[in-house]
Amino acid sequence: MENKTNFSEELTSNNYSEDMLAKSLVIFIVIGVISGFAYGVYLMDVKNTNHLVFVEGSSISLVTEKFDFKKGEEIKIRIVNSGTTTLIFPDASYGLRITGLSGMLIYAPVGAQVVSHLDPGDEIELLWDQIKNDGDAALEGLYKISINGMDAQGVPVEKSTTVTIWK
Repeated sequence: MENKTNFSEELTSNNYSEDMLAKSLVIFIVIGVISGFAYGVYLMDVKNTNHLVFVEGSSISLVTEKFDFKKGEEIKIRIVNSGTTTLIFPDASYGLRITGLSGMLIYAPVGAQVVSHLDPGDEIELLWDQIKNDGDAALEGLYKISINGMDAQGVPVEKSTTVTIWK
């Protein structure tokens, strides 16, 4: 009789352990799903650096239609004067430069050496066909797109963003 009691206590103990394991597993899964969702929302906000916000004073915005491009796909780059003062650029390419993350110049359009102006709220669209200055196609990887100009008082105004080129 004593063996039956020990066996039933052991069986009850196993059921208790299984119940605790099932409850803790559900709790961990729920916490994982909630934290994964919250982290995803956070990353979407951090990754999206193309917010177009208009401000008082000198400001410029650099907007691409997306962050990830296929190799050979044309990249549309919008330069927007998001401030309230006119911006001045040294040439017709609006100070556009595309570099690797190391800082090595990959592409800078050849623009007429004419001073360009961008009035408040105006925008210009430039295209990059992923061809480097040396005539070769850009390889897969991360690229930094930057623009540089100045306001009427000579204060530099610049903005940059990164894009990824995939196969």
